[in-house]
Amino acid sequence: MARRTTPSSTGPRNRTPQPLPGRRRSAGDFVKAFLAFVALAALVVGVPGALAYFVGWPLPGGAPSMDWLQQEITVGTFINVLTVVVWLAWAQFTACVLVEVKAALSGVGMPGRVPGAGASQLLARQLVAALLLVGATAASFAPGLSQFGQSLEGNQKPAAATAQQTPGVLGQDQQSAAASAAGALAEQAGQAAAQAGTGQDGDTKFYRIQPPEGRHHDSLWEIAERHLGDGRRYKEIYQLNKDREQPDGSRLSEASLIRPGWIMEMPADAHGGELVQMPDEAPKVSEEVREQISDYAKTGDQRQGGGAQEGGADRQGGADRQGGGGSVDQDTAHITIPEQRPDGGARQDGQGGQDGQDRQGGEGGKDTGRESGTPAADGADDSGFGLPEALIGAPLLAAGLLGALGRRRRQTLWQSAMGAVGLRRGMEPPTPTGSAADAQDALLVGADPEGVRLLDRSLRGLAAALTQESRPLPTVYAAWLSNGDLHLQLAQAAGRPPAPWQPGQDETFWTLARADAERYGDVDAAAPYPGLVCLGTMDGSRLLLNLEAVPGIVSLGGSRADRAAVFASVAAELATNGWSDRMTITLVGFGDDLTALAPNRLRYLEDVEALIETMDAETRQRRGALGAAGHDSVLTGRTGPAQHTRWAPHLVLLADGPNPEDAVKLAELAADASRLGIGYLVGSETGELPGAAWEMKVTGEGKLLAPLLGLELDAQLLPDALRRAVVELFVAADPRPEGGGDGSDGGAAAPPPFLVDVSEQGRPAVYARLVGSYEIIGLETPDGERSPLLHEALALLLLHREGVHPRVLASALWPRGVTEDVRDALVDRLRDWLGSEPDGSPRLRVDASGRLTLAKSVVSDLDVLRSLYHEATQGRGAGNRAVRGRMLTDALVLVRGPLLADRAEGRYGWLTHEIIDAQLPLLVADIGLALSEFHLEKDRAEKAIEALNAALGSAPGDERLWNELLRATHAVGEPARLQALAADLVARSGARGVPPRTEALLDELLPGWRAGIASAV
Repeated sequence: MARRTTPSSTGPRNRTPQPLPGRRRSAGDFVKAFLAFVALAALVVGVPGALAYFVGWPLPGGAPSMDWLQQEITVGTFINVLTVVVWLAWAQFTACVLVEVKAALSGVGMPGRVPGAGASQLLARQLVAALLLVGATAASFAPGLSQFGQSLEGNQKPAAATAQQTPGVLGQDQQSAAASAAGALAEQAGQAAAQAGTGQDGDTKFYRIQPPEGRHHDSLWEIAERHLGDGRRYKEIYQLNKDREQPDGSRLSEASLIRPGWIMEMPADAHGGELVQMPDEAPKVSEEVREQISDYAKTGDQRQGGGAQEGGADRQGGADRQGGGGSVDQDTAHITIPEQRPDGGARQDGQGGQDGQDRQGGEGGKDTGRESGTPAADGADDSGFGLPEALIGAPLLAAGLLGALGRRRRQTLWQSAMGAVGLRRGMEPPTPTGSAADAQDALLVGADPEGVRLLDRSLRGLAAALTQESRPLPTVYAAWLSNGDLHLQLAQAAGRPPAPWQPGQDETFWTLARADAERYGDVDAAAPYPGLVCLGTMDGSRLLLNLEAVPGIVSLGGSRADRAAVFASVAAELATNGWSDRMTITLVGFGDDLTALAPNRLRYLEDVEALIETMDAETRQRRGALGAAGHDSVLTGRTGPAQHTRWAPHLVLLADGPNPEDAVKLAELAADASRLGIGYLVGSETGELPGAAWEMKVTGEGKLLAPLLGLELDAQLLPDALRRAVVELFVAADPRPEGGGDGSDGGAAAPPPFLVDVSEQGRPAVYARLVGSYEIIGLETPDGERSPLLHEALALLLLHREGVHPRVLASALWPRGVTEDVRDALVDRLRDWLGSEPDGSPRLRVDASGRLTLAKSVVSDLDVLRSLYHEATQGRGAGNRAVRGRMLTDALVLVRGPLLADRAEGRYGWLTHEIIDAQLPLLVADIGLALSEFHLEKDRAEKAIEALNAALGSAPGDERLWNELLRATHAVGEPARLQALAADLVARSGARGVPPRTEALLDELLPGWRAGIASAV
């Protein structure tokens, strides 16, 4: 794929969309311009002319008197009043046209707002834009970053465009003009310096903001890049000049809002031909310019007080930090770190895994001694335990992947049990090995499902509350998870948030404390911001960017491998997150294997051409759908009675930048994307793309930089090797694995991972009953408060005979974090409790990979249950009827209830990650079905019914058991008994109704069952 070869700057930039390269105007453009001209002429000239000709002067000819109130209201009176209203509307619209024409022709700043002229000014803007379309690119009218999410009536911080042509690609005429302007500037600044005489250092340097060339504007980033050698030092210039009055009377309040003619004092080490010092003699310049620079120079040190030093310190630190709050200076950033509560107050009320720290350190310190959120680019772990830190430090991503993996395994389990795919594959998913096992363990350690649940409920609860108040959803372009609290950063002020949300550090922040979020229940509301995705951490706060709300393209620069790690992380989280309803993620030119994570969400396209064709059709369709529904954006379609499922987001991830022609087409599609719920994240070598609203760069050190956003994040990455390991987990759990989905496995179910000797000689040394109430035979009960913890640790090891990583054990028992010494002390205590084998070897061991395993002499009833069923159906019982019957009967007797029926509330939370809750009922149903078949072979229908009823006690929803129970009851030959069973089945089915296959069986066995049930009712 072709890439841009334009020379790049030394760092990433964030600015308003770059102007698109010019293109030839079509006949349609000229037709639109002509129609716009006709409409403007009719509205601006035709309306007053028609009023004057047909109505005349509508106001009274004399002074008002009391007689007016007694006069009859005629049609003429009504027409005159209406005429006055039309005159006022015409005057307002004409003012809007003048404002829009002035702004469009000057190319400086955004148009001013005419009071009360929302729709009128919008119409004027569209007509003026269409008229000028033949002389300007479409991108010239795209909204800037500072206008992101702001409505016409609600602009809080209008900004001038800051896009500038890429250095090195100016035409010869433009270069000459730039050189001439630079020379004039040097003369002006030098002459003014001689007039200053204010005691300033003789080497103070100044720069005067250049007027735009075409529609390309100067910016502090580019000034710093040219004259300080590093665009990130723009903040030094900002700090030197912040709030100082400029020649036009305005002040610099945001780094992105500068105007031509403004004067910027520069740091002492600034260099370049466009800068001047304060010489004793100055060339001749106008008196006005001399006075401007002289007056500006006088205001420097008196107010700044060492701004250069502050700026230098800021450059060393990487971003503005304020006190303990860790906030980026709001005047220099569009995305701001929220003010944080003290750590101690944030983790007192629940599992604090939202920022990746509580799950590892929490109250007791870090499990690994490593700072959370600092990704390892190669996925390696420095702690010696060999788990990939990139997943451990990404709790939301890990929770999404772990939840999706569990659902996939359950789906496979049920489909296999019901015979939906191939033949039986057994009760256990394939045991991962190598890097896949490490990835699974990292998911278990890092996942924060509670944090995902709270985030989801909080956002849906906000949407429901706003709907009740008949308020629209505000545009949100970032969410921060900080010390357990959720902070939403709005594109503009939206009033006071609904309770329990509270205003944040300023009017653009809404905040929800974790304690308040935990009070939210399940809310029947659409996911309001499904496009949120985590990019990384900054000062302990985790940033989620709302990709679907960005007004244009988000570009990502950096090396191909580093970009791929970011794209893989974004794609994986979007595909599996828990705070979205429906979503489409289109991957272009990368990650075709990632579709295994969520085939219903992810789709893969080969090239940019296919993407443009697809998105062009979808963009048109969404525009039409919004117009037909009467919505101005997808946000209004996600609240109230609207069919919110129609407004699901579509996020496009393009890893490699398109060629210039395709880049222009893509930028034109993205210009209106935020309103339509479509987001674009596009990678390029330089990070520069036409139409890019936000520009970011990922470094080889794992940093994600967006200087003009004020961001320097520890990036959330999914490196290539780790991505392959995660995909391997999902492929292994797929219902149709390669080579095994067609029944080619020989018809035999896979054996359980651990088989017990079920003969008389196979008595275990330690026997734990897990199916039902928890009991341990062969060990003394530990004294003191440590007993429940030891029992829980043993249960986890018994359910994972393949071994448990020490960090997984620690994460399961202490989800809020624990220190290594406490974890190791528990392992030693557990080893002492379990004791040793006759040969002296401990029953708790460590295998070659460092995982904790149990000796074969430590057995659970679940192990025995699995082994008995396997032996009865595929072992000795397969060829011996008596052995099969005895083993199946013994297995069913072991079932005493659900798994760990008496577990204490608040413990065993790790079971939510397991699929044992689905495995055990299916296993019991299989045993009941096999024993029923065993009895029916000898026409012992009552015995079969007894076995099936026993199995239904643990698997009441298994359709196979009900079908066999109907057959066994029919074999008894008592229609009334069969009719009663059918009525019971219908009652249990509830609103869902009887399953189709069961309904067909009832029609066969009891044709009149419907009439019998109706008469009974």
